[in-house]
Amino acid sequence: MKTVNIQYFENIAPLVYPTLSQNFTEALKERIRNQSRLSQVNQDGDANFEGFITEYTISPAAVEAGTDRAAMNRLTITVKVTYHNKINPKDDFEQPFTRFKEFAGNLQSAQEETLGKEIIQMLTEDIYNKAFANW
Repeated sequence: MKTVNIQYFENIAPLVYPTLSQNFTEALKERIRNQSRLSQVNQDGDANFEGFITEYTISPAAVEAGTDRAAMNRLTITVKVTYHNKINPKDDFEQPFTRFKEFAGNLQSAQEETLGKEIIQMLTEDIYNKAFANW
């Protein structure tokens, strides 16, 4: 295997964080660039990644004692990934990857960006390992 193609991951989640698609796509490209010797191409790679961001949610994770307010909240991101391996088609997969981070109080924009980056880092590691762990 010598080349990889990574398509843009469009955000189709009901709640849209404006830069999530770009940040995720670039993070996946960077992880593969830094952890493999594969050359990135614009189409028809030996390995191909494509998919969608299907979930971006903020939900209560723990309720404050004596109230109905959330003491902890959870930011969850789910990415549906389709991976095609032209060299070993038995390694192909199509599956969702989900990761989350918990935070206290209301989500501020700087905090949202930081949490998003941390979740993206975990997601790209999971995806990379699923595709290339047998190397």
